[in-house]
Amino acid sequence: MKIILASASAARQTMLRNAGIEFATIASDTDEAALKAVSTAAPAELAFSLATAKAASVAAIAPKALTIGADQILVCEGKIYNKPQSVAEAAEHLAALAGRTHTLFSAVCVHQGPAQLWHHTASATLTMRPLTASEIADYLKAGGAKLLASVGAYQLEGLGANLFEHITGDIFTVLGLPLLPLLGFLRAQQVALPAARQTAGAPAL
Repeated sequence: MKIILASASAARQTMLRNAGIEFATIASDTDEAALKAVSTAAPAELAFSLATAKAASVAAIAPKALTIGADQILVCEGKIYNKPQSVAEAAEHLAALAGRTHTLFSAVCVHQGPAQLWHHTASATLTMRPLTASEIADYLKAGGAKLLASVGAYQLEGLGANLFEHITGDIFTVLGLPLLPLLGFLRAQQVALPAARQTAGAPAL
């Protein structure tokens, strides 16, 4: 069965690819900013609503496929942070998060046509170490523009690991896709995963 990821996120694509999932990518045209602006939902519900909107928009044009939608919300002391639009804004976000604990809510859902077959929401808490303005500037210079693609302006799988003191939750949730529950759903749908293919084709010893 064809699988589509309704996201342009490089991190989500890498996670699925590394897990051996064969998929196509169709980026959703969902206006996240507009949905956030009118939403009164709690952060976890907002992440789920955005993931649903992304999956539904792509599933409408590929109704036979399993379409995966995902989204993530960062909250620190009651404030929701969006992806920074500039290096200057990234520096502001990092300065605000430094020395504090924030929460990431990551939601994922799967649609087939208009039907939502499955969904899951997970959270992780991250404590960022105190950072000086010089440390923030050096980090942003080293990381470059790619950091702007990450909410919070950090990428934990790379240089961003240096920013933190403590994390509670799994790495996949932090990266924006609760991968293990998603793989469990795909197995239940009898989607061919690498282990099954390898077992079937393994040479005799």
